[in-house]
Amino acid sequence: MEEPGQLKRALLDATAGAIAGGISRTVTSPLDVQLEPTASWALIRRGLSGSSKYTGMFQATKEIFREEGLPGFWRGNVPALLMVMPYTAIQFAVLHKLKTFVSGSSKTADHINLSPYLSYISGALAGCAATVGSYPFDLLRTILASQGEPKIYPNLRSATFDILRTRGFRGLYAGLSPTLVEIIPYAGLQFGTYDTFKRWCMAWNNLRSSSISSTTGDSLSSFQLFICGLAAGTCAKLVCHPLDVVKKRFQIEGLQRHPKYGARVEQRAYRNLFDALHRILKSEGWHGLYKGIVPSTIKAAPAGAVTFVAYEFTSDWLESIFTST
Repeated sequence: MEEPGQLKRALLDATAGAIAGGISRTVTSPLDVQLEPTASWALIRRGLSGSSKYTGMFQATKEIFREEGLPGFWRGNVPALLMVMPYTAIQFAVLHKLKTFVSGSSKTADHINLSPYLSYISGALAGCAATVGSYPFDLLRTILASQGEPKIYPNLRSATFDILRTRGFRGLYAGLSPTLVEIIPYAGLQFGTYDTFKRWCMAWNNLRSSSISSTTGDSLSSFQLFICGLAAGTCAKLVCHPLDVVKKRFQIEGLQRHPKYGARVEQRAYRNLFDALHRILKSEGWHGLYKGIVPSTIKAAPAGAVTFVAYEFTSDWLESIFTST
């Protein structure tokens, strides 16, 4: 089968990545609407009266459904799609280009034979490129989803103009440094472990196929791809969650939301990443760095799995179209 040219290949990977990201985000959006703390500890530490609005995942689900109905579970999904689709488009396009460069082949089948450390490095660099390219949308999505009621910003446009007015263009990249520090290990672990789990599954398939004289050992089922993606997303999230907590603190600096939706983070509350880690540990303990780890992992693991499966199938489908024309 003839390989598509470089431009066609990049367009193929970017399109498949954008579609996969959109599918994943829409499917898992209900798992991502509750970004506020699910405990009153942060409020107590700051001497605020009342309790946090959400005390647990199930209570949060009931509260969101009571207040907003089913549409509430997709609150902020449009700006999230604007962030996720460019992110995954850039990520998979850059990832394939990097793997093509280090392997000397543009064939996806040859990339699985890369050494593990090259898979980790390629994933980390692709994640960095995608983060820089799509960061303003990530910032706006976090702000819109975290503001609570009454809403500070009614829509994406008002949030964008207010940030530009009060903080300038640099305000759209608030928290970029801790985000890049987070994305290097996160994307590296996610893509590296995904490739590793795929190799293990292929080895298992080859072992089984040799015993039954089958020739399908190198092909993975959609279920196996899903499990590989699920395991990769879980590993990456469990390791990198504290950095995600710090990133979100930087992103919502100065957001004047009601305390029941989570303690406010004052403007320039943290000097840098290490100062934020130190202050969170001092005021909230280790619990503060792993706040929301359960719902975050429940969201991140299936999101990664759906993204990988959707990308694999969409990429194969688009490649068959490009190579047949």
